[in-house]
Formats: sequence, C-alpha cells, structure tokens
Amino acid sequence: MTHSFEEMGLNPLLIETLSELGYTEPTPIQIQSIPPLMAGRDVLGQAQTGTGKTAAYSLPILNKLEGDALQVLILTPTRELATQVADAVHRYGSKMGVRVLPVYGGQAYERQISRLRKPIQIVVGTPGRTLDLIQQGSLKLHNIRFVVLDEGDEMLKMGFIEDIEAILHATPTDRQTILFSATFSRGIKEIAARYMRDPMQITIESNTMTVENIAQRYYTVYQADKVAALCRLLEFENVENTLVFTRTKASSAELAETLIERGFLAAAIHGDLPQTERERILKRFKQGQLHVLVATDVVARGIDIADLSHVINFDIPQKPVEYVHRVGRTGRAGRGGSAITLITPRERGSLKEIESFTRKPITKGKLPSREDVMQERDRIFTARIVEQIERPSGDLDPRLDILMNLGYDSKDIAAALLNMIRIEQGEAPIEEIAAIRDRETSSSSSERPQRDRGDRRSPSRTESERGNEPGMVRLKMDIGRVHGIRPGDVVYNVASKANIPGSAIGMVDIRTNETYLDVPAAHVETILRTLKRAKIRGQAVNLDRA
Repeated sequence: MTHSFEEMGLNPLLIETLSELGYTEPTPIQIQSIPPLMAGRDVLGQAQTGTGKTAAYSLPILNKLEGDALQVLILTPTRELATQVADAVHRYGSKMGVRVLPVYGGQAYERQISRLRKPIQIVVGTPGRTLDLIQQGSLKLHNIRFVVLDEGDEMLKMGFIEDIEAILHATPTDRQTILFSATFSRGIKEIAARYMRDPMQITIESNTMTVENIAQRYYTVYQADKVAALCRLLEFENVENTLVFTRTKASSAELAETLIERGFLAAAIHGDLPQTERERILKRFKQGQLHVLVATDVVARGIDIADLSHVINFDIPQKPVEYVHRVGRTGRAGRGGSAITLITPRERGSLKEIESFTRKPITKGKLPSREDVMQERDRIFTARIVEQIERPSGDLDPRLDILMNLGYDSKDIAAALLNMIRIEQGEAPIEEIAAIRDRETSSSSSERPQRDRGDRRSPSRTESERGNEPGMVRLKMDIGRVHGIRPGDVVYNVASKANIPGSAIGMVDIRTNETYLDVPAAHVETILRTLKRAKIRGQAVNLDRA
C-alpha cells in the first residue's frame, strides 16, 4: 500500500499544492481511499470529521477532471459544510483552475442560477436547494461522472433521504459514487445497496479517529465555576483562535455575551443567525478580529478554519463520537493543537466513556492559579513595553521633553505612568474557583452548595435583613433572577467597571426582581457613578443605596 501522495499518481500540480498547504503525508483514510478511487471504484467510507476525508475523495476526483462541463456533485447536510467543502476543493485544485460552486438555502436563487450558466465543474450543495435547482432546470446533471455523499448519516438524520434518492435518480447510472459517513447505520447500508456498484468498504478504527498531534486535557470544576475556569484558560494560554463548544444555541449566545463582558474578542455562531451574519462572523474570525468562537455541534460541523489552536468543550458532548467530531477541528494538516474539556464531578463517567471510545487517555490538568494569570498579564504587558522601546527612535512621541522637564527621577515617572495605564485598562478581576473535594462522586454531593463565582455564598433572606457587613454599604440593583443574573456577573461587572478588586465586594443576594450587594464604603460613590448607565447581560441597571 502506498504511503505518500507522490506514489498515488496524483497530478504534479496537486502534489505541489498539498506541499504548500503543509500536507506532508496522507492520513489513514486518504491512504485507503485514494488508490481505489483513482482506479474508478465506488467507495463506502466510515470516517469522522478531522480525519482528512474531504481530501480523500476530492484529490482523486480533481485528478480525473476533463474539460469545463459540470462533472461532480457533492452533497452535504448543512450550508456551513457545503461552504467548507467548496473552499477546500477550490484550494486543492487552485493550480488546475478548477471552478467550484456551493449551493444552499438562505442564498438568493438568482445568484446561484446565474453562476450555473457559466462553466462550473463541481457543485457542492445541500440536498434541498440542489433538488430545487434540478427541478427548475437550472442544474443539469447529464454529464455528472462523480457523486459524493458527505456526512451521509447526518443527512439521513435530518430527513433528506427522499431528496437524496431523487437527486441520485437524476444522475447517470454509470457515475462513480462515494459515500462517507461517521456510522454505517441501516439507512446508510440501504443507500449503498441501491445506488452503489460493488463499493469498497473502508473503516477507520476509533483509535485513529483522533488526530495524534492533539494535546487532550480535562479540568474538573463545579458548574458554577465553569465561566471563571474558561476565562483563566483563555488568558493563561493566550489563545488567538479558539472554538468553544456548548450544548445548546441559547447557551452559546449566553456564553459569548459573558466572554465579551469579560473583555474577550468573542462571538456566538448558531442556527438562529441569518446565513449572512454567520458568514460575517466567520470572516472576522478568520481575519483575527475575533479570537473565540462559541458554537454548537450542528453549526460547527461545517466550520473549517486552518489554524485553530484550541478546541474547548465548555459542555462535555453527550456522545463520545461527538467528542471526536469536536476535537478534530484542531490539529489539522500535521499541525499541533489543544483540546480542553471542562467537566463537573458527576461527568467523570462520561469522560471515561470518551477515553474508552477513542482508546486514548485524556490528561488531567491543573487550572492556572490567580498568580499564574497575573504573571501572564505582566508578561504580555512587558512585551508590549519592550516592543515600543525597540521601535525606531523617530517613532517616539516628540512630547517626551514634557516628562524630562518634570524634575522627577525617571523611575518615579515610569512607575506613575504604569499605574495610570493599569487604571485606564481596568484589568478584569480574576474570579475565585472552588477546589473539588476528594472522592466527590455521588450525585447528591457532586455539585457544590449555593455559591457564586466570586466565592460568596448567596445569603438567605434572614441573613440579608440583618444589616451590612462591617465597613460595607449595601446597594440595590433593579434586576434579579428573572433576568438571568448570577452572582459572578454582579461581581465581575462592578469590579471591572469601578476598577476595584473583585475580592473587595461582600455579600451578593440575588432575589426574583432585585439584587443586593455589599461594597466597601470608600468605593460607593465610584461604583454608583461608573454603573449609572451600565448593562449586565444586556439588561440596563439602576443602582442605588439600599
């Protein structure tokens, strides 16, 4: 069996492109799929996201293209995946001048029909829009030589079986058919039996489904501490392009909003967003204008970003196979990557299921301490100062004489300026994270008692009415539990906006429609002034003395 792209007989232009893209050697699915596809065989492949299956089927197809007619139809379950595959195929075939068109719902018919009137060799589409264009007579399939069903199991789950069968009936019977699926379900086997000719069946074992160069870690925290833990990791690892997974659309939007409040360049991408907005967010992410993208499994299935440094499971996936899909987003094309999973004590069993499925242990990590995060902040701050110092002397502010004429020692001036910068930056407070108790496994004790992210216990009504803590003044907000407010949100927003330590804030009592908090008497006026027009979780806040 061949173990290099050169030995597979691919076009030299494809080899050159792969080298430029950093593809040094084929993945297992590519090693097993490319030779039979080059020989004209139908292929039924079982492989997960991140194993290199797009290149596995597109490289042999590109190698066999002839002329300018439409010859290839690739079907995918989502528009995001259609766009991803179209981009990848275009990238692989760029030196050959290949012309690829993605078609999907949410985009104007006129635009797609106009493109189809021009020479197009490959169409990548979702089943619904593809069938619509066929029935309108805009998409003509009489010259189709290759049909690919990518993520076949997902298309069946989403109810596309009738559309897929209608499309296959509209293509020539002598086509070469390729079907890739994460599982070989009954429906997949029936499709293969009806529409494929003696397909070669290829299965990539689960122990090779996770990319070898991904560093996998997990951290055990209480549910209420997950945001604080995530923020520490994002700061300490100094991430630039991270994909964070949540379980629901609502939680992805909520988490992104929380991260934005804490100063991170983040955005959520989910199914409720218009396609144009999703594309805009992805473009900003790829251009480095966003560093953190929060997504659900369904939407992220179609995201293709070449240099993802981190994948973080804020919510552990419900199925081990979804873990493989998620972490496969990073560590691609021979690059390194990190996969981080946050679990609660009661989710340890789910983690063991993932390890059993992938046949690889996941390393237990120790969260960065408050001191670790502060040191990282100082390192970044120092690096920025050094960068300014090492700039050409002509770039320095000509008003430097102002400082030199103050008559103070240069060290005192530097210390004063540093203090001013720190105050203006308004560094975010580092929230406390509770230690996990040893042998905490029972469901009754696996989640800690009522406690907020600022390491403050929410008091009972009786405690709240006893009066303020010594040296503290009680304030009242006109928002509460019905607005989705949590103690960590209150502590963070007050501390960051008023530029006081989070640890200085006392008791936080969140009730149905109002919230009480104790703050140091010395900071009361500053807090009232800076939070006069503030918003917490999108809610306008009225703050006054209780």
